[in-house]
Amino acid sequence: MTVSQGFRFRFFQLNFSSLQTTRCIDTRTGQTRAAGFVWPLLRAALIGAALLLVPLLSFAAPGPSYAEALAEFQAGKFHEASATLQKTPANAAAEILLARCYYEMGDWDNAILHAESAARIDPSSPQGHVWLGQAYGRKAENQRSFALALKARRQFEQAVALGPADLDARRDLMEFYLEAPWILGGSKDKARKQAAAIATLNPVEGALARAQYDKLTGDTSSAQAEYQRVLDLKPDRVGPYLETADNALARRDAPELNAAVSGAEKVNPTDPRIAYYRGVAHILEGQRLPQAEHDLKSYAAHAPDRRDYPSHASALSWLGTLYERLGKPNLAMIEYEAALQLDPNFLTARKALVRLQDK
Repeated sequence: MTVSQGFRFRFFQLNFSSLQTTRCIDTRTGQTRAAGFVWPLLRAALIGAALLLVPLLSFAAPGPSYAEALAEFQAGKFHEASATLQKTPANAAAEILLARCYYEMGDWDNAILHAESAARIDPSSPQGHVWLGQAYGRKAENQRSFALALKARRQFEQAVALGPADLDARRDLMEFYLEAPWILGGSKDKARKQAAAIATLNPVEGALARAQYDKLTGDTSSAQAEYQRVLDLKPDRVGPYLETADNALARRDAPELNAAVSGAEKVNPTDPRIAYYRGVAHILEGQRLPQAEHDLKSYAAHAPDRRDYPSHASALSWLGTLYERLGKPNLAMIEYEAALQLDPNFLTARKALVRLQDK
């Protein structure tokens, strides 16, 4: 069972070129940073021993506490959601949501632990393996570990084997095959086959998968044709429009971004992410700048701070861009500094701030 959120950014963004197989680290904090190879084996042994002490979890359906936790999760209140879930009878859905809470909080070890628990409670469901693969992938990225990257691939493959019609599982596996080096099982041919399989299951998701495949293999014209196909198909969910909006934003293509925003507004005008993309579209066009300011301020103040949403730092950085265009460099610097307080590694804001300071 997965949490319905309309649009799922690609959580698994592993930088394979940086992976190493040397050095193990102390991960007592759960916030891993350095490379690791021995630790995954030790961690697996420790978790295995710990699980012997855990009573067998029930297959009970989610109760009222789960609904409360889900609402908290969707609002970006991950600590509160994880605490609420402690009152929920243990079941696969609750364990997946707990894994996702810890994933959002950057606690990869606990995310792995609860995803493993979900897969153990309901071994026929692919979703536990999907999120286990995601958590392994993020930990691999942080520890730069080949061993964990391989575990991520195996979980995605197992998820697809258990649920051939699971679009999340196939998309994650496609992206792994597409982005991983051959030594980790990467293969453009395997990725293409996954994209084709997705297309047979769902035309919209198939177009998105083919678009990403084409984009990452350098065929930008075919990728654009697929994104246009997404818009032409008029999906009844907001997610495909916002994924298309992300592509338009990366290309600074205001007409495509406006078309994606317009489609999303018709499906779900209350989705908070629409304000972000609409505000950016106005800035790219150089029109309706007061509305852009309102949209981005509203988004930064009220939208949940979730990994599947545009970051608040990004919204503040775009406000900085807006103020620069309005000839207000001091206000722009304030927004860039605020963006960097939220995300010190936000390169766009840092470069803009340095540029203004040099003036």
